[in-house]
Amino acid sequence: IELVGPSDPRCLPLAVRPGRSSRPGRSSRPKQSPARPRSPALSDMAQGDHIELHRKRHGRRLDHAEKARKKEARGVHTRAKFAQKVKGLRAKLHNKKRYAEKATMQKTIKEHSERDTKHKDANAGPKDAVPAYLLDREGMSHAKVLSNTIKQKRKEKAGRWTVPIPKVRPVGEDEVFKVLRSGQRRKKAWKRMITKVTYVGDTFTRKPPKYERFIRPSGMRMKKAHVTHPELQTTFCLDMIGVKKNPQSPLYTSLGVITKGTIIEVNVSELGLVTPAGKVVWGKYAQVTNNPENDGCINAVLLV
Repeated sequence: IELVGPSDPRCLPLAVRPGRSSRPGRSSRPKQSPARPRSPALSDMAQGDHIELHRKRHGRRLDHAEKARKKEARGVHTRAKFAQKVKGLRAKLHNKKRYAEKATMQKTIKEHSERDTKHKDANAGPKDAVPAYLLDREGMSHAKVLSNTIKQKRKEKAGRWTVPIPKVRPVGEDEVFKVLRSGQRRKKAWKRMITKVTYVGDTFTRKPPKYERFIRPSGMRMKKAHVTHPELQTTFCLDMIGVKKNPQSPLYTSLGVITKGTIIEVNVSELGLVTPAGKVVWGKYAQVTNNPENDGCINAVLLV
């Protein structure tokens, strides 16, 4: 047995033994490739945008159209299976949605359906003499025409923008809204009070004052309008049904703000207007022609 002292090189660790020192510039760890810097455009992209980017670069699967067609064909059976199994409130909501879809589909089919009509043809008369039993027959020509519903809708679309006041002065939010400060030290300024005339329905209920953002003063609310019929040249005091469109802003429309040029809906059942089918007209649109906040009343012209 050979005794080895602490100064013997064989007792030293492997890394510091003479003749086994690591070469300069080398480490014991394996060499790693430096990480590639990520593009800032890719790192900031949303998760869903990567799919679109990949689709733009590489396109879709070759059988994408066929798979989409088959999925759409299976969708009918999937919806039918769901409709048979669903119960309770979900069933009510589902049936209501399907009823609306079917009604829209039936309307579209009905509007685009064509029917045969007969009308007199002025140029189809006989050039020579005809027997007496043929005198009561008139020249008729058959033509395909669209249904009256489409014609009526085209007329309405053409005359939709023919209003008494086509252009109005823009009204800014600083003119319509007044900033109300709240809080113990009056530092919060998120509440707004409307300084124009507004309309609210009969079922309107205010929010708690602490949480109400847009305040509509009761003194500036109106429910009646002086509507002039342009053909009869007569003015009627009619109840308002709602605010159809405020040309200034969709926000004003949702809040019921009434300014000059606003389209309002009024109840014309008292006038006795009827449709060609004989039904009583309930509501019609009218355009406001004055500044209600200055005059204290709403003057409007009926759109006929």
